[in-house]
Amino acid sequence: MRGLIGNIYNSAIREAGIVKSSPVYWFCTLLLPIGVVIFFTSLLSEGVPTDMPCGVVDMDNTTITRNIIQKLDAFQTTRIYKHYPDPRQARLAIQRGEIYAYIYIPHGTTEEMISSRQPHITFCYSSVSMVAGSMMYRDLKTITQLTSASLGHAKLSALGKTEREIKAFIQPITIDVHALENPQTNYNVYLSTVMVAGVLIIFMSLLPGYSLGMEMKHREGKHFMKIAGNNVFAAVTGKMLPLMMTFTFIMTFFYWYIFGRLAFPHHCGALTMVAICLLTVTASLGLGVFMFGLIPLPRLSMSVCSLWAVLGMSLSGATFPVFAMNPVIEGLSWLFPLRHYYMCYQLCILNGYPIHDAYPYILSLVIFSALPILVLPNIKKAMNEYEYIP
Repeated sequence: MRGLIGNIYNSAIREAGIVKSSPVYWFCTLLLPIGVVIFFTSLLSEGVPTDMPCGVVDMDNTTITRNIIQKLDAFQTTRIYKHYPDPRQARLAIQRGEIYAYIYIPHGTTEEMISSRQPHITFCYSSVSMVAGSMMYRDLKTITQLTSASLGHAKLSALGKTEREIKAFIQPITIDVHALENPQTNYNVYLSTVMVAGVLIIFMSLLPGYSLGMEMKHREGKHFMKIAGNNVFAAVTGKMLPLMMTFTFIMTFFYWYIFGRLAFPHHCGALTMVAICLLTVTASLGLGVFMFGLIPLPRLSMSVCSLWAVLGMSLSGATFPVFAMNPVIEGLSWLFPLRHYYMCYQLCILNGYPIHDAYPYILSLVIFSALPILVLPNIKKAMNEYEYIP
C-alpha cells in the first residue's frame, strides 16, 4: 500500500511539473474556465430579458388606444420600437428581426369598446426566439386584459355597483401563484448553473485524452510508466490528481461566486455542494480517461469526448424535460455526466432534499469515476507499445 501511494505521488509530482510549464493547461484549467463563469453569469445578469422591441399599428389613434400603447411601453420587458402604417410593414419588420412582436388596433376599436361590441385587437409575435416570443405574448395579453378590466370597472361603477361587486364580476376567481425555488423567474439561476457546468465538463473530459496523448506523442509513455513503478493504476491516478484538484477548485469557485456573490437560491450546506462538485469532476475526468482507453488516439478520443459532452447539454433536462423525449433518448440520457449533475443540483441544492434522495444520480457519477478501471490494461499497452499517429 505504501508503495502504491509512493508511485501515485511520483506520478502526480511529475504531472504537476508538466502542468506548471505548459501554457495549454493554464489556459484550459484556469483562465478559460474562470472566463466562462464570468461570461455566462454576466450575460444573464438582468435575470430576464428587458426592453425587447415591439411594433404598433394603431389605426384608431384615440386617447384610449394611445393609453394602451403607453402602458405597454411601461412594461419591463417591452419597449415600443416603432409605429407602422399597416400590418404588412410590421410583419416585414418581424421577418427582418427589427422587432419581436407587434400589436394591431383596427379602426373603430374605441367605439366598439365603449358600446360593448367586443372589438378585436390582434397581436403577432415571433416564435423563432421562444423566450422573447412567449414574454412578448404575455405582455400583449396582459395589457388587453387590463384595458378590458378598466373599461368594465368604469361602466359598473357608473351603474352604482360597489367595489366588491365590481371585483367579483371582473375577476370571479382569484389566482394565487407561487413560483417555487426561483420566485423571480430568473433565467440566470437555472441556465447559468447548467451551461457553465456543461462547458466545464467539456474541458474536464478533453484534458485526460490530451494529457495521456502527449505522453505518446513525445514518446514518454515508457518513462511515464516507469515513474509509477510500472503500475498503470498509480500512473493514471497520479496524472489525473493535479487536474482533479484544479477543476475542483474551479467548481468550488463557481459555486462560491453564484451562491455567495450573486445570491442564487440554494437550500443545502457547503459539504453537499463540495461533494457534488468533486463527484462531477471525477466523473468527467473518468469519462475522458475511459474514452482514451477505448480509443488510444488522442485526436479521435478527444473528438468523441467533446461530442459526448456537447450532447449532454441537450439531454441534461435543463432546457427540455427528459421525460417528454422519446423513451429511447430518455434512457440514453443516463450515459451523460451532465444529466446526473443537473439532477443532483436540482434535488439537493435548489430544492433542499438530502443528498441520499439523489442516490441514483450520485451512484451514476461514482460509476463514471470508476470507468477507467475497465480500460487500464489497454492504457498500459498503449503507453508501452503503441506509436503516436498524428
